[in-house]
Amino acid sequence: MANLNIAVISAEVSPFSKAGGLADVAHALPKHLHLLGHEVTVITPYYKFIDQQSLAKEFMGEVEVSFGDQKFPVKFLKTRLSPNSPVAVYFVYQPQLFSDHNKLWGYPNDNLRFAVFNRAVFSLFELLGSFPDVLHCHDWHAGLIPNYLRLEFSKDGRWAKTSTVFTIHNLLYQMQGMWYEVPKKKRDAGRGLPPTNPTELRNVNFAMRGIKYADAINAVSVRYAEEILTKKFGEGLDGLLRRRRSRVFGIINGVDYSIFNPSFDPNITNHYDWNSLDKKIKNKVSLQQELGLPESGNTPLLGMVHRLTEQKGFDLIMDILPTLLRQDVQFVVVGHGDRGYLRFFRQMAKKYPRQVAIHLEFSEAMGSRVYAASDMFLMPSRYEPCGISQLISLRYGSIPIVHHTGGLVDTITDFDPRTGNGTGFTFQTYHATDLLMALVRALETYKYHRVWEFLTWQAMRQSFSWELPARKYVELYRKAIRFHHALE
Repeated sequence: MANLNIAVISAEVSPFSKAGGLADVAHALPKHLHLLGHEVTVITPYYKFIDQQSLAKEFMGEVEVSFGDQKFPVKFLKTRLSPNSPVAVYFVYQPQLFSDHNKLWGYPNDNLRFAVFNRAVFSLFELLGSFPDVLHCHDWHAGLIPNYLRLEFSKDGRWAKTSTVFTIHNLLYQMQGMWYEVPKKKRDAGRGLPPTNPTELRNVNFAMRGIKYADAINAVSVRYAEEILTKKFGEGLDGLLRRRRSRVFGIINGVDYSIFNPSFDPNITNHYDWNSLDKKIKNKVSLQQELGLPESGNTPLLGMVHRLTEQKGFDLIMDILPTLLRQDVQFVVVGHGDRGYLRFFRQMAKKYPRQVAIHLEFSEAMGSRVYAASDMFLMPSRYEPCGISQLISLRYGSIPIVHHTGGLVDTITDFDPRTGNGTGFTFQTYHATDLLMALVRALETYKYHRVWEFLTWQAMRQSFSWELPARKYVELYRKAIRFHHALE
């Protein structure tokens, strides 16, 4: 089959910008698509903090993007995904909307910012004179692209053969603000092109339009693709998704083991693999020293590296932590988020200084050290589209304790000491007691050194590389192309 020309459009791309796991996907997937022989470009906004990264950038041209009565001058800058990468990255440079901003989103004009970004994507390819086979649009920030292509740009013969894929990383986030906060009378029905009036644009649901107009849709795990068809997980869009269910697929994210690997992770002091687990204990002692915890290779160390939000299960952690700390355990949390959780963990660290350590800001380096040091990794998410943290924890030999939902169902199996099957500990019902019982099972298993060592060895040998997901995405692109041609 002929190789494809694929454009990956994302609001965040590691290492240039990152707010969550989307940035890792937008870096790793293009790299592995290229390894399969496809031509790949990445398009992302140019944020203010990128100035600090000393990137080699090439000026590609300047256009004026019209949006209603407003005109926005946009420059396109080209760099590489990494210094020696053949994958080109195009930055959309628009100071008024992006390059004077210190964070990626969370502004009252986000819908305008990303609507202009979406239109700029079309301007870029028209400037380059090259038109991709597939526009792969990630999450709501790129959700208007399928809408614009279907109802406007496809009338231009140059775009007639281009198809779209819309990937849902987290359906809760659909637009600036929250969809459920928009009065029902003002909710976007998705008909026609998006309005250009700033007041009306504020109520446009980007994700809904992405789902409605894309040639193919996918969620980032098989289970989550099934869940979002239900009212419980569909975030108000389950009806639309059910109507388009023949176009909805699930593909599990991968992990880039060239980055997340304890054999050579530059952020940890003692490198190890599944044949040298004694060195993992040295990382544990190093972290205990760094964080001021009592040094003990035998005390089970429980880690969390997440955004501190209710989605990640921190309400359950608040319920069980005082009870858990009656045991001989240590608990380390890394992340930033909701003020209530930040306040709680500061109180816990003050009350239990020999058992609780905190690093309440985002830090990949500290995250790596927690993965490498911890015996168990807590991920009791209320819901989880895919999750990358549990996949990283497996490779680092930190046994995941997870809620049986979304991508956690697809990636973690419950350990049975009688058969030796399984890679972690799961709980079925989202309730503090159920999480505590899973932790009790894990802590009891930990007492049996040989069993725990086998479980750690088995977990580390699991493979969730990007090779298979990349191949599945190529299959999805080809389906999208067939679907697109069927509309002609």
